Amino acid sequence: MSEPSDDLKRTALIYDFDGTLARGNLQECSFIPKMRVSRQDFWKEVKDRTNREDADEILVYMHLMLEKAREAGHAVSKDMLRGHGRDAQLFPGLEGKSWFSRMNRFARERGLELQHYIISSGIEEMIRGCPIEDAFYKIFASKFIYHNDEAAWPGVGINYTTKTQYLFRINKGVENHWDNTAINQYMPESSRPVPFRRMIFLGDGETDIPAMKMLTYQGGHSVAVYDEQRDARDLDKIHKLISENRVDFVAPANYEENSQLDIIVKGILGRIGLLSTHP
Repeated sequence: MSEPSDDLKRTALIYDFDGTLARGNLQECSFIPKMRVSRQDFWKEVKDRTNREDADEILVYMHLMLEKAREAGHAVSKDMLRGHGRDAQLFPGLEGKSWFSRMNRFARERGLELQHYIISSGIEEMIRGCPIEDAFYKIFASKFIYHNDEAAWPGVGINYTTKTQYLFRINKGVENHWDNTAINQYMPESSRPVPFRRMIFLGDGETDIPAMKMLTYQGGHSVAVYDEQRDARDLDKIHKLISENRVDFVAPANYEENSQLDIIVKGILGRIGLLSTHP
């Protein structure tokens, strides 16, 4: 995607993926069933190993994906993972990418250059296989190291706390996983490409709380979205986020025009545009 014009204020709309842009976890759509293991058994084994080994849950699930694939006789390549990403069950309004073009147009009319980002614990290559992949300026997600085009080991694991690191990478314009010098180096607020106050984070639950809370504290904006088909108990957890002052808004994950989410995000963009014009 192109760089913003000099006369437009660079603004970031940042999404989690699983449960935020698509129902469930991408791995559950077709990858796990193809490995001849049930969804329940897979995630139970992840939890058991995480506790037993005192390990990071994201790295454990990534390693287990490779283990189950080997047991089932499948090579895990980038093309294979992208193929499974095509099965993502996107929420209403995301098909055809009308949400992204609508938000881009709305933002530009208010003097903003809107860029869309993903910060996700999911697998990058799966996300890149989904139909909306090219709507994003940058995808920060968990990824494998490949040897002879076959996934050999987890290379990046993004968990619920490291998501906050990527907000700072966006803030400072550090568009990679590895450059820790640049991310830790002092940069005056006025020099940062995307101030926190011009960021909006959309997430769906507990794993997004640190990122949403940090962004809200820094003057940014956070919206918790939920699947309207979810169990009522899960919905109660989402509603608690706003009562505990961890998010600004809660809305169904419906990205259609004039939906509650559409109105909320446009309202935030309008406020960002107004404050950017009259600091």
